[in-house]
Amino acid sequence: MSDDEQTPRTAGGTEDGKAAATGATGGPRPEEIRFFGTTWVDHTGHYVLRRAGLAVGALAAAVAACFVLRFAFQGLRIANTGGIVNGLVIVMFAVCSAIACRKTWEGFQRRPDDPAREDSLRSLKAIGFIGSLLAYAARCLIEAPGERLRRAEYETALARYEKRRGSRTGNPAARKKPKRGK
Repeated sequence: MSDDEQTPRTAGGTEDGKAAATGATGGPRPEEIRFFGTTWVDHTGHYVLRRAGLAVGALAAAVAACFVLRFAFQGLRIANTGGIVNGLVIVMFAVCSAIACRKTWEGFQRRPDDPAREDSLRSLKAIGFIGSLLAYAARCLIEAPGERLRRAEYETALARYEKRRGSRTGNPAARKKPKRGK
């Protein structure tokens, strides 16, 4: 792998070469997590309160979404669409929510192998947004969503940086140049 392939990803999820890998001190910078910034590194800045607040907020949003879906389902009942349509709507939301929950949870554990495939699943995740909210809330109870993934990437980048830095000790300008035979 080249150095460009080994650099950690920036907050936008893109690789920015060596410029993104080095901070003000010359070492790698941790990637920011939404709502947490870089406080996940050392758990400062009311980290635990943010996690608890986001878990409660995501659960509240999921409950509100369930009420909205209930009203939509009542609208289908009033319209007398029939048992098959009602059953299909329930199955569609249940399946989409399960898939969205699984994909959201997997997104916290590893980077997607195929970003194009993730983009094609965006509409399915939008339909199953309740599953995504539940996965987000559950992950907030464990850690900041995506913290374990970013911590592993950050520690790997730190180890690579220290290894490269350690192998380049000394002042190369002070080295003696070999004398050429006359």
